[in-house]
Parts: sequence; structure tokens; C-alpha cells
Amino acid sequence: MSDVKDRIAASSKPEEPSTPPAMGLVGWLRWTWRQLTSMKTALVLLFLLALGAVPGSLVPQTAIDPIKVSDFLAAHKTLGPIYDKLGLFDVYKSAWFSAIYLLLFISLIGCVVPRLSVYAKGLRARPPKPPRNLNRLPGYERFEVDAEGDVLEAATRELRKRRFRVQTYEGAVGAERGYLREAGNLLFHFSLILALVGVAWGSLFGYRGTVLVVVGNGFSNTVAQYDDFNPGRAFNGDDDLPPFSLTVKDFQVKFQEDGPQKGAAREFKAQLDYQQTPDAPQQSYELQVNHPLKLDGSSVYLLGHGYAPRVTVKDGQGNVAFSGPAPFLPQDTNFSSFGVIKAPDARPMTLGFEGFFLPTAVIGQNGPVSVFPDDLNPELVMTGYYGRPQPETGKPESVYQLDKSKLTQFQQNGDKWRFQLAPGQTVPLPDKAGSITFNGYSRWVKLQVSHTPGTDLALAGILLAILGLMGSLFVHPRRTWVRVRDEDGRTVVEVAGLDRGPERGLGDEIHAITKSLRPAGPSNEEQP
Repeated sequence: MSDVKDRIAASSKPEEPSTPPAMGLVGWLRWTWRQLTSMKTALVLLFLLALGAVPGSLVPQTAIDPIKVSDFLAAHKTLGPIYDKLGLFDVYKSAWFSAIYLLLFISLIGCVVPRLSVYAKGLRARPPKPPRNLNRLPGYERFEVDAEGDVLEAATRELRKRRFRVQTYEGAVGAERGYLREAGNLLFHFSLILALVGVAWGSLFGYRGTVLVVVGNGFSNTVAQYDDFNPGRAFNGDDDLPPFSLTVKDFQVKFQEDGPQKGAAREFKAQLDYQQTPDAPQQSYELQVNHPLKLDGSSVYLLGHGYAPRVTVKDGQGNVAFSGPAPFLPQDTNFSSFGVIKAPDARPMTLGFEGFFLPTAVIGQNGPVSVFPDDLNPELVMTGYYGRPQPETGKPESVYQLDKSKLTQFQQNGDKWRFQLAPGQTVPLPDKAGSITFNGYSRWVKLQVSHTPGTDLALAGILLAILGLMGSLFVHPRRTWVRVRDEDGRTVVEVAGLDRGPERGLGDEIHAITKSLRPAGPSNEEQP
């Protein structure tokens, strides 16, 4: 009796929950891989990639405009270093953006490759047999015939005419179509991989550089001659640059002279002479916007233009300390252009100037301004600085900014000294420090030279993605069955269909198939 009680007590004790077995390293790796290659993860990574590209449009980028980056750092003493540590000044080369890019690449491959084998098996599979209860399907019709006859053969012909893949069974026909829908999905994902490969190829082996060239001057395709140069990670310096050279012979620009769009550029083009190699014959080309010059896989684009005043600066000893064009950068639509002129070799004091070149100068309420972008009344409005000669440090300086930390502005009659010059005029500097002459002006053009080897591949990926998306949206996967059976001595034909996606005209198609199979006659009316 006690044994029975012990067994009853033992059986009444609650069972302890079983501890699941440890996953182990292999299990965790398998779980991580499944999470990474899921469609949900791929969509999240794609969203993060688009979100991560936003700072590349809002924050100045070192690869595009390092001067703006320097200005941002100087203006934002607290926020600037934070942005720099986060890589926001070079988004597309930052570690976090590259990590999202690579994870998305791996996720897409993990999504596509297994689905290829599943899709291949689906292509080889036969259309399924009809289910037992066809009348439960969303599309269903039935009618009676006097005898079985050739109903199944007629159904086979009709379904094949409607681009179904047909399989004959005993007393029934099974048909299926719409396999290209999954092919469209696979093509779309494969196209994203192709586009990512193209972008990665271009970022690794391509380059992009900009250079400002004054009309009459030349440019040789070497890294040292670029103002800004952004090479790919696998780029190998001058060894990977095609050895072409060019000279800007002339530049022509036309502006709208009246109307609400007065001052808008209607046409600007540069006349170039170029050589593809040092030994190649010289050729000419008219460079225009959206009509680049193609040279050995690289493209030369015309990005912008401006003015370069030609100035001669003499120091206090009468020697020429600076002579030549100084490119000024446009600040508004009327091409009021700011620039600096440096004469560090002037003696006994170094000289520097900054101010504006006004192509069509007028005297406004706030002083001289430009009212039109063309050179109708050019003037130079500037101020000057002087300082002790400084030893050369070898540190690069911007040609568009004047370091005034060790300079003093000229004074005249107790006020800051400013001067206004027309072409051909000369003004002496205060305290017999020298003179400055405005000899005239030239135009400059800003050129971009780029080589992006993966562009065609990325473009092909985008076009294939559109094609795949169209297939996934407009192809309707559908199954249809036709069965002939005896029912209480009558021959009944059942036609049923099933949409494997959103219902799109299934009932109309079933009705059309039924109508093509039903013989004419009063005994063949459709049964409820």
C-alpha cells in the first residue's frame, strides 16, 4: 500500500521544465546567418543605406569641397570635431557606411542564391493534381455534357493557348502559369547585387578630381595639378591616370539680357586643344555642359566658370612681387566674385589683398555691387594688408583665403583703407609700401575629370531591377483545373481556379474557359 502511495505522490509532483540544449558556436553561426539573409534584414539594411547617404548631401564632403569642410570646422568648434569623428565629412568612405554596404551585399546574396535552387525545382515540377473539392476554390463553375467526349483535349488546347503549362491526369487536367513572377523577384534582387558591385567597382578603381584653369593655360592629368582629387581605395596614383593634357583656348558665355530670368546663363562652352598622349597629335573639342570629352576611359566635364583679374603688385622697393591672373569665386548670380591676392615675397613687408571683382559694377546704397553677370563695367574693389616676412613652413594654404592672423590692415586717414580700380588703373599703397595695378581680367573654367569603371554595370543593374519589378507586379501566378466526373449517371465538367496572389480577374477567366468548353444546347446550362 505504501508503494502505491509513493508512486501516486511521485506522479503528482510537477515536472521540472526541461532545459533546452545549448546552441553552441555552430548553432549561433547558423542562426546569425539566417537572420542576416532574411528579407526583413535586407529591407532594413537598404533603408539604413539610404538613411546613411543623407548626411552626404547635407554635410560638406571632403572629396567634393574640402574648403567648405574647413570653413565648417572653423565655424562650429564643438559640432565640427564630432562630425569628423563620426565620419560625416567623408560619408561614403566611413567605416559605418562601408559596414552597412557590405552587410547588404551579403544579405542579398544569401537571399537570392537559395531561392534560385527553389525556383529551379519549381520550374521542373508538374502542375499539381486537382484538389478533391474544387467547389471550395474562389473561382468555380460546372456544367453537364451528354458524354465525356473530347472535353479534356479541348481544355488542354484552351489552357495552352492561354499560356498555361498543362499536365494531364486521369479524368482531369491541371494547369499552372505565372512562373515569371518569381523570376522577376529574383531578377530584382540580383539587379541590386549587380548595382552594388558596379558602385563598389567604381569607388575602388575610379577617381574624380576638379581643377580650375584660366583661359589660355593648360592642364596635364597628374595628381599634383588637381585642386581636389578623390581617388578610389585601390587607385595607384599617377600610374593609373591616362597621360592626356589639354589647353583652354577660349571660353564663351551668353546671359539672358531681359525678362524675369535676366542674368541666367543660356550657353557657355570652352574651346579645348588636347593630346591623349604626349606623342599623339593635337586635336580640338568644344566642351559644353552634359557633353564631356572622353579620353581613355576618363571624362572631362565643364562644371562652372568665373573671372580671374590680372594684377601686378610692386613692393616698397619697386620690385614686382606678384603678376598674373588671380581666380575669384562667384558669390551670387550676378557673379560678384570674392578672391585674394598674395605677395609673400614683397619687401620690406609682405603684402596681401582681398575683395571683390564686380563684372558690372554700380554704386548702390551699401557700396559697389554687380547688377549683371557679364563684363559690362568691370571693377576691382579690395583692401590691403601688410606684415613681417614669415619663414616658409611648407604647409599648404588655400589660394582663396588670406591668413590675416599675422597681418595688419592698411589704414588711411584713421580709417580702414579700401580702393576701387577699373582695368588699366594703378593705386599706390599707403606708407609707400608699393602699388597695385589692375591690368585686366581673364575667364576661368572649372573642369571635373572622372573615371568610374562600374557605371555601365550599375546602370545595367538599375535597368534590370526595373524589368524585374515589372515582372513581379504584372505577372499573375495562377492555377486552373478541369475535371470530368460522373454524378448520378450524369457527366459533370468542373472548372476551377486559384490565384496565388491578389485576385485579378480570376472569375472572368474561369467563365471564359467554361464558355469555350461547353457545347451549345439547352441541356448544358450552367448548374449552381
